[in-house]
Amino acid sequence: MTQHIETDVAIVGAGPVGLFAVFELGMLKLSSVLIDALPEVGGQCTALYPEKPIYDIPGHPAIEAGALVTALEAQIAPFPVPRLLGRQVTGLSGESGAFTLTTDQGDTIRAKAVILAAGAGAFGPNRPPLDGLPAYEASGAVQYFVRRREDLRGKRVVIAGGGDSAVDWALALKDIATVSVVHRRAKFRAAPESAAQLDEAARKGEIEMVIPYQLHGLAGADGVLSAVEVATLDGAVKAIPADVLLPFFGLSMDLGPIAAWGLQSVAHHVTVDPSTCQTSLPGVFAIGDVATYPGKLKLILQGFSEAAVAAHAIHPIVHPGQALHFEYSTTKGVPG
Repeated sequence: MTQHIETDVAIVGAGPVGLFAVFELGMLKLSSVLIDALPEVGGQCTALYPEKPIYDIPGHPAIEAGALVTALEAQIAPFPVPRLLGRQVTGLSGESGAFTLTTDQGDTIRAKAVILAAGAGAFGPNRPPLDGLPAYEASGAVQYFVRRREDLRGKRVVIAGGGDSAVDWALALKDIATVSVVHRRAKFRAAPESAAQLDEAARKGEIEMVIPYQLHGLAGADGVLSAVEVATLDGAVKAIPADVLLPFFGLSMDLGPIAAWGLQSVAHHVTVDPSTCQTSLPGVFAIGDVATYPGKLKLILQGFSEAAVAAHAIHPIVHPGQALHFEYSTTKGVPG
């Protein structure tokens, strides 16, 4: 259903950082609306790795990505925020204090400020160039993320890649599946501790290391996978019996229509003033993975901090001339 909404702040992106921005704005009694191209909130945490543990959220020694999203939703429950999901923002017009955004579903949002919390932008997996790939994707024999670890119990799983996702999922699945890891070289790009755990698991025979090889082909019929073919750089080919292939070659990042807004950017990331998180366009702010500045760390916790910074910088735009008497949440509580 097409919607027409008037609000203080339009938040483009409903991942963890976008959700926390709702809270920070709400604490300053600023209204907001969430807009996201995905059909549900949570961004990559929901769409790509809901069962993957995150270790750098303050107060949580470990928390699964999906559980983090659930907790953030509970935190913003006091603030009624419309959600325009399954929609892509296609247009931005106006100026600071009086923006109009449009979506591909015909929605119109009038807002005094805009927060881009778009993460990697419109993201999708980098697919390996293998013949017959679509049929195996459709059957689930080739997957680019793991929604439920338990779905792979007892399966023969081939993991391709050398980054954190490949290593983390090899370690997470080794106790419930037969795991083979394909990589073109012995050195991995994952966190050193994780790479050391992978080496130890391989030494114990818990994981098969297929090195130095790269993906060559898929064997099977009607979307049912029987083996993954791999090849050395010299062209020697062998087959690894498999039920599922997990290629982890990263995400392709695309800002989509946002790229036409004229914002200053570097390598698909929007540059901001770190003291306010404002972009080169007054009234438009960027937080989380989409934002960049000297010293930027791509951590969810830094995105949370940026959400607070942006909210405070937006307050004078929504309420010009009104002093903001900021109090700690321990004394003021959550606004009713």
